[in-house]
Amino acid sequence: MKHLGINKGEKIVIVGGGFAGLQLAKTLRKADLKVILVDRQNHHQFQPLFYQVASGRLEPSSISFPFRKVFQKNNNIDFRMADIISIDPNERKIMTTYDRTITYDHLIIASGCRTNFFGNQAMSENTFSMKTTQDAIEIRNKILFSFEKEIFARAEDKQAWMNIIIVGAGPTGVELSGAFAELKRDVLPKDYHSIDFSKFNIILLEGSKYVLNNMSDESKIASRNYLEQMGVIVKTETLLVSYDGSEAILNTGEKIPSKNVIWAAGVKGNIIEGLYTQDILKNRYKVDRLNKLISYRNIYALGDVAYMETPKYPNGHPQVANVAINQAKNLGKNILKSLENDNFIPTEYEYHDLGMMATIGKHKAVVEFPFIKFKGPLAWYVWMFLHLFLILSVRNKIVIFFNWRSEERRV
Repeated sequence: MKHLGINKGEKIVIVGGGFAGLQLAKTLRKADLKVILVDRQNHHQFQPLFYQVASGRLEPSSISFPFRKVFQKNNNIDFRMADIISIDPNERKIMTTYDRTITYDHLIIASGCRTNFFGNQAMSENTFSMKTTQDAIEIRNKILFSFEKEIFARAEDKQAWMNIIIVGAGPTGVELSGAFAELKRDVLPKDYHSIDFSKFNIILLEGSKYVLNNMSDESKIASRNYLEQMGVIVKTETLLVSYDGSEAILNTGEKIPSKNVIWAAGVKGNIIEGLYTQDILKNRYKVDRLNKLISYRNIYALGDVAYMETPKYPNGHPQVANVAINQAKNLGKNILKSLENDNFIPTEYEYHDLGMMATIGKHKAVVEFPFIKFKGPLAWYVWMFLHLFLILSVRNKIVIFFNWRSEERRV
């Protein structure tokens, strides 16, 4: 296996400040390299808790971490806020908005994912997605605005404001449904005295037979039971066929009036124009075991946008935070060691599945580790502390912890 070819003093540009991009920059913060982190936002967004912002349980500032603050003591790391338009691999530069360019010696693409509407333009225009903090804020504002509209709406229009449809019963859809169910039970009746919240429906649609389809049968059954106990209407083997902003039509023929449809049914990699199409597979960049693109010696991809085939994962790795973080750690360590030793043999990436988890509500969660599966209050506490561990700043950890504890006391 060849040396990475990265030399001291060279410029590394990292596109994307999600879990992978941020982790790589942190790993290289003391390296003899010039590192530039580029992102369209000026802050890292803690995506696993977007649903809590969308349901009004956390303030956006609790899960947002300014890049310049994170790296203010690291002189070798700089930040550029920009939208990437294209890559010119021959000139070794990326084109951004406002006709500005950024040159590089080595490029790492960690641009993450965006919502996949599977080519349905109407869904893209009329439904909400939840891939940024701003998306979560817009959902929160629109849902609360819906109750204001319901008060003055005509009788025949009221129910459309009282039906929330969530499409996709993966972790995002399940966690969001549970959060809205708790909002319905614990908060909204206190704020809107004139509204009958027994008519407020949270409807979760899933095309497959189960919710949390990637988890064990025990977790699938438990999570659905939790949701239905909380009043969520769960419809599996059900697809949203069309939605015009006012009425949802299902593949069963059922028509549901709704002003609020949230799309959590799929993602695809954020592909940037300019690289060979042969390096793109399933809307992700095809990489080797060192995360290097097949056709380029100085371009890498990490995390959700990287497609790596291994004997254990012949169809690529799951698009989860653990993969992104550990691919970045592995590449970062390889870079650091190769700077110290020209004869260093880089370590290939191997994914170690640490398990899956999802929370449905307070004291309601499912956790699957390689050696044990469990549910209920203990699973909820494990979920809570593992997520707190990943939060960047001590201040934010404390704020979120006391927010969750105060909610627990209201149970």
